[in-house]
This record gives sequence, C-alpha cells and structure tokens, in this order.
Amino acid sequence: MGRQKGEGARSKSRPSSSSLAASLLPSGTAAVGFGGYVGSSRLDSSLASEEFSDIDSEMAQHLKRLSRKDPTTKLKALTCLSMLLKQKSGKEIVLIIPQWAFEYKKLLMDYNREVRRATHDTMTNLVLAVGRDLALHLKSLMGPWWFSQFDQIPEVAQGAKRSLQAAFPAPEKTLDALILCTTEIFMYLDENLKLTPQSMSDKVTALDELEEMHQQVISSSLLALATLIDVLVGSQLERPGFESITAEPKHASKARATAISFAEKLFTSHRYFLDFLKSQSPAIRSATYSMLRSCIKNIPHAFNEENMKTLASTILGSFQEKDPSCHSSMWDAILLFSKRFPDSWRSVNVQKILLNRFWHFLRNGCFGSQQISYPSLVLFLDSLPPKEIEGEKFFLEFFQNLWVGRNPSNPSNADRVAFFQGFKECFLWGLHNASRYCNGLDAIHHFRVTLVDSVLVKLFWHEYMSFSSSKNQDVVLLGNSKDPSESSTQLVHKRAMEKQNIKYPKSYAQDLGKCIIEILSSIYSLDHDLLSAFCATFQENCLEIVKQTENREKSENVEQIVKFLLLVEQYAVLKDETWPLIHLVGPMLSKSFPLIRSLASPDAVRLFSVAVSVFGPRKIIQELICNKALSFGHLSHDGGEKLGQEDFLQVFKEVFIPWCLHGHDSSISAQLDLLLALFEDESFAEQWCIVITYATKLECCGAKPGSLDSNQIAVLAILMEKARENLKKRKVGVNFNHHQGCQPDHWHHELLDLAAVSVACSLPPYGTSDSQFIRAVLGGSVEDDQASFLSRDAMILIFEDVLKKLLTFIMTSSFIWVKDAGSLLAPTAVDSMTELESSVNMLEAAQFALEILDGSFFCLQTFCEGSELVPCLSAALFIIGWECNMARALDNAFDDQSMEITKARMNFGEALLSLRGKINNTFWQSLSIPSQKELGSILILTIRSAIFKEDEVNANEITSLCFLWMAEVLECLCQDQYQEQNFLDLFLANCDVWPLWIMPDSGCAKRSASLKIKEVSIKTNTSGNHKFVAIIEKLISALGIDRVVAGYVSNAPNSTEEASKELATSHFYSRAWLAAEILCTWKWQGGSALGSFLPLLCSYAKSGNCSPKEGLLDSIVNILLDGALVYGASGELRFFNVWPTSDDEVESIEEPFLRALVSFLITLFTENIWGKDQAVILFGLLANKLFIGESVNAECLRIFPLILSVLIRPLYTIESGELHRDAVPTSFEENQICDTIKDWVQRTLSFPPLTAWETGQDMEEWLQLVLSCYPLRAVGGSKALNLERDIDPVERSLLLDLFRKQRHAGKSAAASQLPMVQILLSKLMAVSVGYCWKEFNEEDWEFVLFHLRRWIESAVVMMEEVAENVNDVIINRSSSDDKEVILKELEHAVLLLDSPRINIARNALFAFSLFSGLTELQNAEDADNSNPLRRERWDVVKDRIVEGILRLFFSTGVTEAIASSYTEASSVIASTRLDHPHFWELIALSIVNSSLHARDRAVRSIELWGLSKGPISSLYAILFSSKPVPSLQFAAYFILATEPVSNSAIISKGTRYLVGNTTDTCDVDSSSEEGIQLREDISCIIENLPYEILEVDLVAQQRVYVFLAWSLLLSHLLSSPPSSPTRERLIQHIQESANSTILDCIFQHIPLELSSAYSLKKKDIEIPAELSEAATAATRAISTGSLLFYVESLWPVGPVKMASLAGALFGLMLRVLPAYVRQWFSDLRDRSASSLIEYFTKAWCSPPLIADELSQIKKASFADENFSVSVSKSANEVVATYTKDETGMDLVIRLPPSYPLRSVDVNCTRSLGISEVKQRKWLMSMTSFVRNQNGALAEAIRIWKNNFDKEFEGVEECPICYSVIHTVNHSLPRLACKTCKHKFHSACLYKWFSTSHKSTCPLCQSPF
Repeated sequence: MGRQKGEGARSKSRPSSSSLAASLLPSGTAAVGFGGYVGSSRLDSSLASEEFSDIDSEMAQHLKRLSRKDPTTKLKALTCLSMLLKQKSGKEIVLIIPQWAFEYKKLLMDYNREVRRATHDTMTNLVLAVGRDLALHLKSLMGPWWFSQFDQIPEVAQGAKRSLQAAFPAPEKTLDALILCTTEIFMYLDENLKLTPQSMSDKVTALDELEEMHQQVISSSLLALATLIDVLVGSQLERPGFESITAEPKHASKARATAISFAEKLFTSHRYFLDFLKSQSPAIRSATYSMLRSCIKNIPHAFNEENMKTLASTILGSFQEKDPSCHSSMWDAILLFSKRFPDSWRSVNVQKILLNRFWHFLRNGCFGSQQISYPSLVLFLDSLPPKEIEGEKFFLEFFQNLWVGRNPSNPSNADRVAFFQGFKECFLWGLHNASRYCNGLDAIHHFRVTLVDSVLVKLFWHEYMSFSSSKNQDVVLLGNSKDPSESSTQLVHKRAMEKQNIKYPKSYAQDLGKCIIEILSSIYSLDHDLLSAFCATFQENCLEIVKQTENREKSENVEQIVKFLLLVEQYAVLKDETWPLIHLVGPMLSKSFPLIRSLASPDAVRLFSVAVSVFGPRKIIQELICNKALSFGHLSHDGGEKLGQEDFLQVFKEVFIPWCLHGHDSSISAQLDLLLALFEDESFAEQWCIVITYATKLECCGAKPGSLDSNQIAVLAILMEKARENLKKRKVGVNFNHHQGCQPDHWHHELLDLAAVSVACSLPPYGTSDSQFIRAVLGGSVEDDQASFLSRDAMILIFEDVLKKLLTFIMTSSFIWVKDAGSLLAPTAVDSMTELESSVNMLEAAQFALEILDGSFFCLQTFCEGSELVPCLSAALFIIGWECNMARALDNAFDDQSMEITKARMNFGEALLSLRGKINNTFWQSLSIPSQKELGSILILTIRSAIFKEDEVNANEITSLCFLWMAEVLECLCQDQYQEQNFLDLFLANCDVWPLWIMPDSGCAKRSASLKIKEVSIKTNTSGNHKFVAIIEKLISALGIDRVVAGYVSNAPNSTEEASKELATSHFYSRAWLAAEILCTWKWQGGSALGSFLPLLCSYAKSGNCSPKEGLLDSIVNILLDGALVYGASGELRFFNVWPTSDDEVESIEEPFLRALVSFLITLFTENIWGKDQAVILFGLLANKLFIGESVNAECLRIFPLILSVLIRPLYTIESGELHRDAVPTSFEENQICDTIKDWVQRTLSFPPLTAWETGQDMEEWLQLVLSCYPLRAVGGSKALNLERDIDPVERSLLLDLFRKQRHAGKSAAASQLPMVQILLSKLMAVSVGYCWKEFNEEDWEFVLFHLRRWIESAVVMMEEVAENVNDVIINRSSSDDKEVILKELEHAVLLLDSPRINIARNALFAFSLFSGLTELQNAEDADNSNPLRRERWDVVKDRIVEGILRLFFSTGVTEAIASSYTEASSVIASTRLDHPHFWELIALSIVNSSLHARDRAVRSIELWGLSKGPISSLYAILFSSKPVPSLQFAAYFILATEPVSNSAIISKGTRYLVGNTTDTCDVDSSSEEGIQLREDISCIIENLPYEILEVDLVAQQRVYVFLAWSLLLSHLLSSPPSSPTRERLIQHIQESANSTILDCIFQHIPLELSSAYSLKKKDIEIPAELSEAATAATRAISTGSLLFYVESLWPVGPVKMASLAGALFGLMLRVLPAYVRQWFSDLRDRSASSLIEYFTKAWCSPPLIADELSQIKKASFADENFSVSVSKSANEVVATYTKDETGMDLVIRLPPSYPLRSVDVNCTRSLGISEVKQRKWLMSMTSFVRNQNGALAEAIRIWKNNFDKEFEGVEECPICYSVIHTVNHSLPRLACKTCKHKFHSACLYKWFSTSHKSTCPLCQSPF
C-alpha cells in the first residue's frame, strides 16, 4: 500500500504529522518530516540530505526499498534490515529512527500480513539495538505501536506484543510509556478512525484489498482505543493487562483526565460510534461493541438525555446481530448498559425494539453463540427492570423461545451442556425471584406453579417422554399463558409437529433428564409443595404406561421411565435425597403395584424391579405397606416403624416367591430379575434357600430328582442365568468379598446339585431347557467366568456322563483310527456304552453333551489337578473335530446309505469345531503338566494311527490334515521348547512300520541309530512311511530344521556356563537319524529330498545355528555311509560321469543309502558348507575301508567311484583360466591322495584291455574308480579344458598308458559291442583327451575320432529310425483310430531310444566338444604344421561328425513336428528328451558352433528325407515344444535366425520372394502388390495372439513363445535389405494383420509406475531390476539391432530376464516397426499408462533412435541438384528443400522428444511459385510418407522426393491420396477408370471400395 510521490498525493482529510516530528527533533533543527518528509513528500533540499548524510548507506538503501509496492521486495528489505540491526551499533541505528518511524506507520497498514509480521520482527531488533536511545522518538512511535497490538491476525499481533515487550519488559514501564504518550496515541487513533479506503492508498491498489485493509485499521483502532481508555481511566484492578500493578503510576491522574477528555471528544465527534455498527465487517462491529462498553464503564456522564434514546435503541436492540463473533462484546455492552442505565428502557418501545428481536435471537439458537449467550441469559434476567415487563407472560415466552432454539438434532456436546445449564439457571432464577413480579404469597405461589406446570411439566417432561416412541404422541403446547404472541405460539407448534423428523443424539435425553432432576431437587429445597404438579403427572404417566403394557405395546415408554429412575439414583438418591421415594416413586408404585402384579407384563415388572434396585427392597416394600398397596397380616400402615427382617422374609416368601416363580410365560424373565433384586445382604442365605426349595419343590413331596418337569427346569435355567449375572454385579466394588452372594460358594445348595446331576444324567429325549440349565449352573461359557453353582462332586458326575456320551459317538465312527482313539480315551467304558447305544439315540445324546460343553468348558480348569477327566474330554473334542475334517475330505466317497449318517456326524463335528474355535491356546497351556502330557500323548498316537491305518483318503489330503493336526497339538500344548521336543519324540517314536530304514535309539543319551536288520531294498509297503515323511517335511518347513531335526532348545542363557549346559541339552534331542531316513525315503507326496528337504537342511547349515559341536552333518553322513556299505552292493551298479553329477543322474541310483549319501555330499560341497578338510577326512575313511587286510572290500569298491566323483573336486582346487601342466602337491594329505590314485591306476593297468574283458573280474569297478579321479567340467568346448584338478607328469603318463593300452589291444568284435565296454571306453577317451591331449599323437587322435564318429552315427541311425516310425504311425492312421491306440503306438515307436547308446553318444559328444575346443585353441596359438591338431588334417572327419550332430538335432525336431499334427502326441516325443538333458545340451552347443556349410547340408538332407514335415517345421517344433529343453530352444532359434534358414523361416512358401535392392521404387514389378503370408508355425502367434495372454503368469511358457516368435520376426526384418519389396510387403502385412496385444504384453513386464517416480528424480527410490534391465535392453537393442544376446540369456526364465527381453523387443519394434507401434499407442485410452509409456520411450529409446535417424539423413546421398537436405541435431529437425525451375518449397521435419511414439511434425516454411492447393497436397503427402514409413526417415524423404520427380515428369497423382507414389507400398497409380481415365493406386482403390461399400469411381461415380 504505497503512495504517489509529490504533494498532491496526501489526503486533505488527514493532517500532517510534521509538527509532531519537529517537536521531537533537537533544538535548532529545521522542521522536516520523518526521514526527510513533509507530510508524505520527501525534501530535496540540501538540508535534508545533510541531516541524513551520516546514515549507513546499506541501511538507507533497504529503508528506501520499503516504499516499493511489491510485498516480496518489502519482505527482503525487512529481512536484510533485521540482519543489519543485529550487526550495527546503537549509535548508527539511532540515526535511522526518524526515517524508520515514517515507514513503520505505512508498513503497519500493508495488506500483506507477512509484511506486517516482518515489520514487528524488525521493530524488535531495532529496540533491542538502540535501548534507552529510543526515548527521544517514543512519542512518534507509540501511536502506531499501540495500534499494532490489536491486529486481526494473531501471529501479527503477537509479533507486535513481542516488540513492545522487548522495549518495556516490565508492565510498569509499558504503562508509563502509555501515560507519557497519551495525547499522541489518541491523536493517531483518531486519525485512523477518520480514514476511508480511498485515502489509504493510490488508485493502483485493488479495491477489495483497500476495503479489507480499511476494515482491519478501523477494528484495530477501535479495540486499541477501548483498551487504552480502560487502562488509563479504570481503577487499578480493572486495567486489562496491568492488574499486577499495585502502585499508582506517576502522572496517572493527568493521563486519566486527558483520556477522559479525548474519550468524550471522540464519543461526540464520531456520533457515539454508532455508524461503525452499520459496517458489513463483523470485526468492526465487535470492536464497536467493545468501545461502547468502555464508554459506558468509563465515561457514563457522556450518556445524557439527548443521546439516551438513540443509544438505548441501538444497544438494547443489538439482538439482531447475527454474527456469533460479535456476541461476546455485544453481551458485555448490553448487560453493562442495562445495569448502569435501567431507566433507559423507558425511552424505547420494549416490545418492538428489544423483546421481538430477543425472541428471534433465542429461537435461532443465539445464531451459533450458544456457549457465550446461554450463560449470559441469567445475567440479562437479573438486569431487567421489573416494571418494564409483564412477569408471567415474559417468562413463558422467554422459555418458549429459548426451548425452540435449542437445536437438539445437531448440537455439539458443549452447546448442549451450555443450553441445559443456562435453562436451569434461568428457570431457578425465575422461581427464586418471583417476588420481583408478584405481590403477595398467593401471587408468588401461583407464578411458581405456573412456571413448573408450563415449563417443567409440559415442556421438559413432555420432551423427555417423547423419546419413548418414534410414532410421537400429541404435543402439548404452552397454552396457559395469558397472552402469548401469535407468532411464537405458531412457531412452537410447528417445531413440535416436526419433532418426529428430528434425529436426537444419544446423550440428549440423558442430559435432559439430568436437568429435570436437578431442577426438581432445587424446587424441593425451595418449596416441596411445588413438586405436586410434576409428581401427579409422573404418576399418571406411569400408571397409563403400566396399563398399556398389557397389550405388549409402547415398551419404549417403560424404557424412558426406567432410564429416568436410574438418573434419579445417580443425581438424587446417591446424594441421600429422600424426595424421589416419598413424593415421586413411592406413590407411583403404590398405585400401580396391584396392576403390575395382576398383569403378565415383563415391562411393568421391570419397572418395579428397577425401582427396587434404586431404592432398596425393604424401603420399597415398606412404602407399599404404608400406602396400603400391600396388606399383610399384622404389619401396620402408618410407616412409623421400619420393616423387620423376619417380616421382610415373610413377605418375600409368601408374596413375591409364588408370584415370581409362577409359570413360564413371557414375563418370567422380568419376574426373576425382580426376585433377585429383592435379595438383601443380611438375608441372602435365607432368601436363596427359600427360592431353591420352592423352585425344585423337593421339600414337600420327597420326590426324586427325576421328577422335575420341563417347566421347572426352564424356570431353573433362567433363574440360574440371572443368578450368574447377579453374581457378576455383586463382585463390582472394592470390598465385594464382604457382601453375601459375591462368591459362588454362597449360591451352592444340595438340592441344586441333585437337580443338576439328575438332568445331566438323564436319557433322551431332552427338553429344550435341559442343557441351558446345566450350562447355567456349571458356568465356564467364557474363560473369565469359571464360577460354578455346583459342588466339585456334582461337576465330576456331570462331566463323566458327558464323556460317556462323546465316547459312544466316537466308537461308532467308520474310521479305524477314530475307534483306536476311543480305546485310548476310556478302555473301561465300553460295556456301559454298548448298553447306551442299544437304548438311546446316540447322536441326540452326543448333541446334548456338546451343548453342555459349549456353555461350561472353561470351568474344567477348576478341577484339572489329579483328574484324568479333563485330558480325556479335551482329546475327545480334538478327535471328533479331526474326524469331521477327514470326512469332509471324503465327501464324495460315501454311498447313499452311509451318506445320511455321515452328514449327521459331519454336522455334529462342525458344531464341535465351532466350540473349539472359541478355546484359545491360553486355556490348553493353563492345564496342569500331567494333563498336558496325557492329552498330547492321546492326540499324537491318534495322528500316527490316522497316518498308518487310513488308506481310503487321498495321500495328499491325509498328509495335509495330519500335519495341521500335529501343528495344532504343538501350538496348543507346548509352553516351552523342551515340551515341544518331548512331543516330537513321541510323534517320531519307532514302531513296526516306522522308520523304514534306520532304527533310532531314543533311550540312549547320544541319540544313536542303527540300520534295520531287514532287507530294505525289497520292501514294498511304504505308503504309510511316505505319508509320514511328507508330514515331517511340512513340520520342518513350519518349525525349522533346528527344532525338528537338530532338536535345538534355546532358553536364552545368562552365562557361558548355562550356554554350555544348554548345548549339551540340545544335543540330547538331535535327530540325525531322521534326516538320514528322509534322504533314504527320497520321494514322497508333494516333496523330495532334492527338491525340498536338502534346500532346508542347507539353509540351516549356512545360518550359523548348526554348531560343529552338535555333529549333526557328520552324524548324517556316517549313518548314510554305513548303510551304503551294507546295502550298496545289492543294487545295480550305476555308471558315473566324469563331469559333476546332475540331479537326474543322482535319481538313477537305485540303492537308497548310496543315493542319499551322494546327493547329501553334493549339496554340502556345492553350497560350500563343507570344504577340503572334510573331503580329505572322508577320502581317507573310504580309502581305509577299501581293503580288509590284503583283500579288496567289494562293497566299498562298488560305491567308492560315485562318492569319489563328488569328493575329488573339493580335494583339488586350481585357479580358473590356467592349465597347470606339472602340479606339485601342497600338503602331506595331497601327497598321500596322489600316491593312492597312482596306485589305483597302476593296479588298473595290470588288468587286460577292455576288449578282453570277462565277467567275474574287478576290472570294471577299478576302472570306474580310476576315472572318478579325473573330473571334467560339464560344459563342452574350450571351457571344459579348465580342468578340475592338476596331475603331475608321472600320473599323466600312467593315465596315457592306460588309454594306449586300449588302443593297442586290437579289436574284438564280440567284446567291443558290449554297452558296458563302450561306456567305459568312451569315458576313458573323454578323460584322456582332457588330461593328456598334449601327449597325443596322430594315431591317438585317429583312434579317438574313429570311435567318436561311430558312436555318434549309431545314435543318428537310432534317432532317424524313431522319426520314420513316428512318421509311419501318423501318416497311416485313420480317422476311426482311437486316440489312446495312436498314443500307445507312438510310445512303442520311441522305445527304440536306447539309453546306453545315448549315454555312449553323450560321452562321445563331450569328447568331441573337447577336441573342437582344442583345435580352436591350438590353431589360434600354434601354426606349426607338425602339430597333430592342425585344422586341415581333421576337417573332413570333423565336418562329418558335425553333420551327424545336426542330423540328430533335426531328427528329434522333425519327430515332434510330425507328432504335433496329432493332439497330445508331441508331448510323448518331447518327454523323451527330458531323460537325457546333458546329451541334448552338448548337441545344442555343437549346433550353435556349427558352420554355415554344415547347417546347409543338414537342412538339404532333411528336405531330401521325404518325411511329412521339413526342417523349418522341425525347428519350430523344438522352439515351441510342449516340454521344452532351453538349450535346444536357443539352438533352434539360432538356426531360424541365421542363414541359410532365416529367409524361409518367416514367410510361407506360397509367397513370391523379391529379394534385392532397387534404386527406384517406382519400377517395382506388379507382383509387389501381391499378398504375403507368414508361415503357419508363427502366424498363429503373430496374427492370432489371444487377449487371454495378458492374464497368464509373467513367466508362463505361452509368453516365452510369443516373445521368441516376435524376436524371430524382428530379426528377419532387420536382416532383410532396407529397400527389398518383400520386406516392405511383410511390414505392410504386419501392420494390417499382426495383433497389437504383444505391446500390451510387453509393458506388463516393465514396471512403468516406478519409472515415473524415477522421472521426478526421487533419489530415495531404488530402480527395480525389471525396469533397469528393460531400459538397458531397449537402448542396446536399438544400438546393436540384435536380440540374440537377450534370447540366449533368457533361460532359466525369470521376471527380470523376461523384462529384459521385453525391453529389447520394444526397442527393436520402435526401430523396425515405428508406425505399427505408433498406431497402437494412439489407440490407448488409459492416459496414465500412455504418459508412462511415453516417458519410458523418451528416456531410453528415443535418444539413440533420433541420433540414428539424423545420422542416416546426413549420410544419405540424394544425388540431385534440385533437392537438398540439412540436419540440425540440436533442434532435432530436418529441412528438405526442393527446387524445380522457378518453383521451390522448404519442408521442416521436426522429431518430437518421444519419437517415433509421437508423429513427426511437417511444416512448410517457404514456397515459391507453387499454388496453395498443390502446396497443401505436397505437405499432406510428405506427412503421410514420414508417418507411414516403417524404416528410416531418410528412405521416406527419398521416396517423397521421387514422388515429386514423377509428378514433374507428368505422372498423374492418385486422386484419393494426392500422391504419385503410394505412401505405404510405394507403388504407382496403374488402375485407370474407363470413363474418366484417372489412375488410382490399387491399395487406395481397395480401401475406397471397402469403406464406401460401392464399386464406383471416386471421381465420376461410374462403375469401375
């Protein structure tokens, strides 16, 4: 809010402050304004500049900036100035105070609150800096300073107060400053009050801002003025803010006189401030009320006869103020004015000016100021002049209007409390001050009675009772007033009629009732006769309500009375007030008691019962007797004496007992409540005995307990339930133990025991209340309620009978294991149960028992010590529930006859499970230790029985169920780990059928184990064992290896000593035998040793919890080794491999112990759990066992090779990448091992050659042992040359001698054909090639290659024979052949696949891969012709072998392709490959490394074979196999994507190929317009991709196949020549036919939502691997133009790898098919998804694409003087200029940041000599070319340029697309209309015909 410079800017209505400024300057100084101003203008004279020349220039600059209009500039200037004030000295700062004072006044009126707040902060710093030097300038500052204390913004006002407090820390100093500057402050505030919005600022400021600022100034000035007058004129104790000052300040009297003088002048000059009350601003009006209050208080003499009428009308009529923010100050002014000037009421029309407005104010809820206005009402009543109002009429109208405005539907709690408190205060004030308005006692009494009747009864009480019915009774209006205003009465009536639509809050009725009671209490204290009207109405209402209850209606009325009685108890009875009973409730009950007793109304009885509870039974009975409502013998009615105990009991017995215990109708519950309410502590025992005796009726007739009828039992049931509730209530309190009836023992009674046992032990049928009665007396329905009303003996009898009934149910089960469990529970109860079964309905008895347990189970805790009843009952609950679980699993396995019984049992089981669900583990663990052990033993034995004896249930179902049961037992019963281990021991205990392999000795402290004596290999009945192991595995997964197998117990020891004890204890539970048993079992339902158990054991061993001291792993190995040595020789000898053993090869080991041992050792060493030390120990152990004296241990010799093949790798560790020729042992152990191996080789050399092998010799085993010492890597090629161990020259020489011994042995035709001999020889060759290849000569290599070729060709012959057999089966089948017959024929056809022959070929392939790797290595390193491995020497043999490998590959593929033509047949072929994975991996390796020549020969040979499928189909069959082998898939993809197959792998044979580059696309042959088709193998994926692909798993095979198909298609497009017609037709076909769902599928793998977060540069967000890999892959694929790397690394398939391939596909699509992607993107409707995709493209794909496009355009040679292209890489734009003769055109092509997702922009920036029509056509054609181009933009520009050339050459453009060359297929217009002769593109014409649905010329409309 700045001002214009110059003299004219100052408002004439505001005087200048220059005189005041001059008075503050030192003498002799010229009279200038603050800061060199006169008024609001700066002085330019030298005098002013000299005066302020000493001001710091920096501070002066910031002071100058404070005059700017921009608030930001002001804030910065104030901030800088504050910093300078802290740095500068006081002397420097004093100089700026005059200038600061001028700016300070303006800043306080700034519109921006932050500017004002910062101003006060700066002021604080200034006063702190200058200190006492401020005194000289105080008068100029004090006015605005005081004004700022009352800013409307609290933060700003607080800043002002802080600045003032900084200057004057003590209140006394502040008061002195105000007194000193009184005149200046009044003058400043007076000036402010005279301001107008126009005079406050220039015309630049917005009018609304000026209005708001003006309101702020006026309201703050009025508040400042009112407060200043209060401070200076008021007494010492009434000064706001200065109450603590006791002494009279100096000059206070003078300041008071000055203040009074100014106040009078201002009061007069501003017309009593009444104009401000007309302001629209609530703040101004509120401040005006405060100002008027201050004037009334401090200058009352200013209110005279001249202005009194005006002021009285205004102030007393202020109730029309509707803004609640003004009401506080308004009430202050009204109350003070009415009290100070009572005669002022005479000067106004009270009814019109005050009352009408006041009633309106009240009716509207005080316009929202309830918490302010309601407390003020009683003060207002007190200030009323009695003579000016009509007392009775006024008060009735007052309460009517006040009541109407209460807003009951939506008040806050505080508003409601304020209303009722205010109403009560006003009502009581009216009663107490009736004498003001009435003369004489009768008049006063009448006035009071009228108020009570009209307000309390007809208003309050009627409102309270109206809550009782939603139908709403007739509303009683206040019609007793003498002359109520018509408007008020009508409004009250309207509000009353709308009451039924009001929704009252729950607490409203309670607050209303409380208010009524408090008023009644006060009335009773004032005059108890005034209660008569209310009491009469209350009694009439209650009597009427009791009568209505006969019709069972309006129970809400009773509820309201009950609530009122409870409120009476809370607010009156507990305060020892007697009036409620004597005057209110007592007479009411006396009148209604006969009716209550005669009516069978539960509501009426409840009303009586609540009254008894509130006032006490003896007082109520005495009131009834006194009021003659109850006549009883000798008891008097005068009420003078209290009722004695004997009389009370007599009345109780003879009156209330027969009444309350009579019948079983609807009122019996309420009658029993009344009966229990009549109980007193003194007479409790006698009263309870009377009740039980009467209820059982056993004392008079001597009947047996069985004579109780159903009505008696029903009454007893309800009575005991009520008694239990009564017991809970009696326990509430501090000293409840001293009260009768607060303990269960107080309720015991012998007759009750007899009745309960009688009912519980009765036989069916049962009454509806029988179980209810038993549950009520037993208790225990919830865990907190274990109080029983029966003796312990009675409880035991009842629960024994319950168990008997449940056992009867259990023993009739159809499951054997359930019956076995029943015999465990109570073997002695069978006889009695048999009798029970024959005589009763078993299910009904069991249901009755369950109902009893459901309501009393928790009371079993009270007598579980020393009783077998609790564990047996608990076990019965578990067993019946488990039976239900199993029956549910067999739901469809029952016949119709047994289904009904089973359903009934299942329903019972479901009910029992519901009961079990209510019992938490706390209950089970609270049982005694013996009970827990017995319960656990029964349940675990039951589970074991279910596992081993139940064969009808599916194995998976029973293992899942039994696991859940066992887990439930452990969870419920185990309080610590020791108990858990004991239960596990019990569960795992050995028996006849478990364990199968190993016998544990649980009694031994070391937990040792021994092998079973039986011959384990011939065992057949192992189903129970497998189920048991499956359950154990599930337990291990849930609990952990450490608890189940290791038996680890942790008690968190406090010391090392305790830790050692704990370790010893944990060793006691170690179960190494269990791990060995599981490993020997190998496979079970839902798991296996390799797939599930070993990973868990490995994880445990790595976790660090597996302490070496436990010896768990060692124990497992020792057990398995002992078993392998004993039983290993019994199984068939398995041939090991020279490479690491795979899972499939381990699976082939038949002997369980050996298989388990090998797999376990592989896991230990592979996962680095064990190292070299353990391998050395185990090697030494086996080597020692190899010989027994001089004899060879045959059993050890047979298993040693397999074990050694695992141990040899950890025994020797060499650096990768180096081949050490002469290894030197590094330790004594290694020397020993090397010597041992050499001995074994020498021993093997002593045997004859393999060709001379004879049965019965150990040569086979010894050769296996020797070969196991020379491991090779599983991968082939040169990588396999990184040997697993080094050998010294001596050992190498021995190995070479062993190899050459086979070569020199000659050829034995018979022996060489034996599979075993060939396998051993093939292994020996592989090992010899790997370890001795440098010592080989030509004869050695010739021998090796001869055998390798022979073995591989043998496999080829076998595989091709299988393919021919499958082809014959498929071709020769007829349509009538059964599918199963065809499948069996195919299975028979593949039986030719001989595993030994495949294994031999696998070894040959491995040796060949070594040979190939060696030839590559040697040819790269050594060019010596004398080297026997030089390439040309073996090329012919090598090529023949590779061709054989390719034939193997194509044979298996073509076999599956042939079989795939028949449903489900291909899986038969594909399954055969899964049996030999390594064989096919080696084939795939050779395929990928094969030469182009070899692949071409193999393809041609397959084509010449003449089968029903060719080579391409065979490759697709492997690629999209139903049971894929990843290595073969990549090999198939590799061949399909490379020459010579790639050209024919995508496009169908029927398509004419047009390969080659054409320089002019306009000369394309007409065949280029022919259609193109994809091969059927791939078209089903590319063109017919189902939308359901988006719903399958992200790593599903379907998705993999889709990605592979698109990878092939894109690779083919990239490898095709850019201008090839076939490529262009293929791209067009893709755009028209390919399903764009592939792109949706791609972006399911890329987490785009996280890419957006990353785009915001949120550094705390870590990029997920999927997004990172996809982005990198997209960029790399665009740059390299290849997908081979991502396809090769796809397997094993995972989310990250799929995301990587998805990103690469998207990037390559953008490069090869941009228009296809752009069309899909433009069709997206999800804006969020499209924006995320665009960001991904812009961030990672567009930059390399744009750079490549611009680079190609820059490098392109258009070779034409008429056409030029310029590229701007910084702007991403291309300018194409075409000139011809005198015409020319410049087109600018701009690439968007997300190119090519967004289309390029094409604009014409210059045209010369070209018509506008042609310019538009050319621009349109260029746009079409670049947007439809799926290749480089350079090509699009070239085609567009050729289009112009043709047009200038005279070729007519197509009238449809306005282009000579078609924008998509680049053809010329050839199809001419016979009528108009115009030529059209065939594609354009086809589109025209299809869209217009007619075949006429687009121009002349003639038939085409």
